[in-house]
Amino acid sequence: MAAEAINKERVLVVEDEADLSSSLAYALRANGYEAQVADRGELALGALEVFRPDLVLLDLMLPDMSGLEICRRLRKAGSTNQPAVIILSARAQEIDRVVGFEIGADDYVVKPFSVRELMLRIEARLKTRRAVVDVGVEQLSTSVEKSGQIFNLRNLRVDESAHRVFVDDKEVHVSALEMKVLIFLFRSPGRMRTRRELLTEVWGYHPEVASRTVDTHIKRLRDKLDTAADLLQTVRGVGFRLADPARRTGHDEEVVLHSELVHEPRQAKGANGVKTH
Repeated sequence: MAAEAINKERVLVVEDEADLSSSLAYALRANGYEAQVADRGELALGALEVFRPDLVLLDLMLPDMSGLEICRRLRKAGSTNQPAVIILSARAQEIDRVVGFEIGADDYVVKPFSVRELMLRIEARLKTRRAVVDVGVEQLSTSVEKSGQIFNLRNLRVDESAHRVFVDDKEVHVSALEMKVLIFLFRSPGRMRTRRELLTEVWGYHPEVASRTVDTHIKRLRDKLDTAADLLQTVRGVGFRLADPARRTGHDEEVVLHSELVHEPRQAKGANGVKTH
């Protein structure tokens, strides 16, 4: 029993509304997590050091400081084993989501929300975090460097094993989730990928979870790619893909080694010139 308790994943609830924080803590414990509540920013910062959560549910409007400031401090710490962060906020505008993701949040949930859906999101974020931590442990436990795949498309280069992205040979810093988006699109030969596919395959969400978080992450990633931003394109109302608009030919898309994103569905055929090493 003691070993089972030790192995429980820990969730810190940073929320000053007592009824909501109690409900969340109860739901988390009922779903097999160890939960702790902090109703103020200073208490949350202390809990990050002592409780060492695997995931933080973070309200933005706290009595003593902004939840954004807590997230900013957490990400500046630079730890290799940082918790996932899900922001809980009544602010529903796109700019609020973008700011949240820019400072390092992994997800953004608008109040009021379904507790059941939140539990699915928590499960997905922890699954992604476990995968990232496992990769880090594997890299540290071996002195032999594994040759991972390197993807190239025009002036964009992605080194999967090193978790590095370069645009015009200058490194661009991306999050683990943004890297997963790029790799997922690169691995999709000549095909557009739908939002639902990204939510289930990259975010790990249950298919019934509806979210616009994909669009917000794509926008943020596109901003980071700078001169390679046009390679990350949107098929309106459907999904996304990677494409170099200048390298379209008459070949069928299924023979292309890696994928591209196009603006218009009528451009759905052709090789994209993506190479792998």
